[in-house]
Amino acid sequence: MDIKEAVKIAINAMEDKKATDIRVIDIAGVSTLGDYFLIASGSNINQVHAITDEVEEKLGRAGMSPKQIEGYTNANWVLMDYGDIIIHVFDEENRLFYNLEKIWKDGKSVDVEEFK
Repeated sequence: MDIKEAVKIAINAMEDKKATDIRVIDIAGVSTLGDYFLIASGSNINQVHAITDEVEEKLGRAGMSPKQIEGYTNANWVLMDYGDIIIHVFDEENRLFYNLEKIWKDGKSVDVEEFK
């Protein structure tokens, strides 16, 4: 599957569960971790679970399985590693605290609309 198509599927899944402040950072030029970081927020533990469950289901239907999922139980920061795509779903408080957008500012911020 094309990496951009997988990003599109993940973004749509997040939007279906009302994730807020969805960001895409192209990290291919600054890291070997992957090509894209997707970052989104949920307002509470139930919404963070719903977002991550939906992403896993939709990407699974597309033939992609996560290499690893971390933080699901506490759901204040869930990391979903799909190899070239690394998805971070935060509760609002931890999103502000960790501020991944600032840490990865050397990556290229990509408009979510480019994947629609």
